[in-house]
Amino acid sequence: MAKIKKKVKTIKVDADKCNGCRGCELVCSAYHSSPKYSTINPARSRIQIIRHPLKDIWLPVFAGEYAPAECMGRDVYTIDGKEYDECTFCRAACPSRDIFKEPDSGLPLKCDMCESDPPLEKPKCVEWCLNDVLTYEEREEEVEEGVEMEEVEVGLKSMINKYGMQNILDTVNRISQKQ
Repeated sequence: MAKIKKKVKTIKVDADKCNGCRGCELVCSAYHSSPKYSTINPARSRIQIIRHPLKDIWLPVFAGEYAPAECMGRDVYTIDGKEYDECTFCRAACPSRDIFKEPDSGLPLKCDMCESDPPLEKPKCVEWCLNDVLTYEEREEEVEEGVEMEEVEVGLKSMINKYGMQNILDTVNRISQKQ
């Protein structure tokens, strides 16, 4: 495979600055509502604040790839005297938890860096972060040219795992006959 230059967009998180205001969750859910800014529902946000207020833990985590199976790791990490379980840092939507799943359909959510036309200067969560916890960066990297799984395919796999292949085929068949 050939190497190509790809623009890599990242959001860096400085967890020490986060006070748990959850403004990033609110603006993300509003931006991704349909139509834009029509509703606010943090359960639909592509960023979640993992929190434990009594231990003063506030950690922004972005939605990543869909994982069809739950992992085997249940390790606990201690950082600066605070304990975190392994799921805390996980960005995946998986069967063992409801985070990063669309509440109505159960389909996985993934951070898209607020891509739009025309493109935004930076994602909304970074723009609205009051304490500069989130920092947006773009850089170019040489990567192997490959085919990434399309979002439709990811959604279909999630639906197949939840409802079964035959139910999905029956539904698609029924819908196609109506048109």
